[in-house]
Amino acid sequence: MPIHQPVLLKEIMELLNPKEGEIFVDCTLGSGGHAKAIAAKLKKEGKIIGLDFDKDNIEKLKKQKGIKAIQANFKDIKRILLQEEKATATKIVGEVDGILADLGFSSDQLGKIPGLSFRQDDFLDMRLDKSNPLTAADILNRFSQAEITTILEQYGEERRATLIAKKIIQKRKFKKIETVFQLKEIIQSCYPGQEKIRGIDVATKTFMALRIAVNKEMENLDKFLPVAVDCLKKGGKIAIISFHSLEDRKVKNFFKRESSKCICDEDQLQCTCNHQPILKIITKKPIVPQKEEREENPRSRSAKLRIAEKI
Repeated sequence: MPIHQPVLLKEIMELLNPKEGEIFVDCTLGSGGHAKAIAAKLKKEGKIIGLDFDKDNIEKLKKQKGIKAIQANFKDIKRILLQEEKATATKIVGEVDGILADLGFSSDQLGKIPGLSFRQDDFLDMRLDKSNPLTAADILNRFSQAEITTILEQYGEERRATLIAKKIIQKRKFKKIETVFQLKEIIQSCYPGQEKIRGIDVATKTFMALRIAVNKEMENLDKFLPVAVDCLKKGGKIAIISFHSLEDRKVKNFFKRESSKCICDEDQLQCTCNHQPILKIITKKPIVPQKEEREENPRSRSAKLRIAEKI
């Protein structure tokens, strides 16, 4: 299977069930695997708009038949669709039949964005958007021990966050921590004699936490979810593929809240919120890749798919 194989494609196509003439948005276009499959179902009468912050991905897909590729962050979906409305003089916001967001990273991104992979000794950058002034190296060299600990605990669920943060502070007193291998050496020193835990490199959680903090991934997801639902028509579906527990938990909790008739505190005796549900949950439990897909595409092994329908 090629490295660009879209994750959970069969399940996405079955559950979103794109039809001729519909409007879809792929908010994380990547290499376009999901978008191409959806576009084939929509045919000429339909429309799929693809967003991606990676300029290279947009350039590769600009001439792809049936896909309108736009460079943008997925959190800006509503603003981009309003711009498209003006440009095409057609109603889009509130008329979208399906929205997809794959929150994972491609092999290409891991290879070309310095610091994302801890297998090559790059500068600790990690920025998806180069206009962002904050790098991972900035966090390691400027943030306090308490702030670094919080990032590692909150975003990486790193059980030795306090020790790792303490050693980072100690090391940076003598030399700035600016490269992948410098950081990996510090993490390894906090796990003497262990390179992996349950098959996962001991550096994984720290690197993931820093990437999330640098790119404000959790904040962007929080902004994306409500505006994406605003863009859907009644009966339209939103599908989110997440790759770690923090993302999945946010999606799960958002879907649960927006499908509930009451969101008052549990200890409150009488409902006063007057909350009106706007979603119906389609996937009661997250859908995960089948064994065959996991074996053919190891990137898919931690993927979880949740889908809800606007009511």
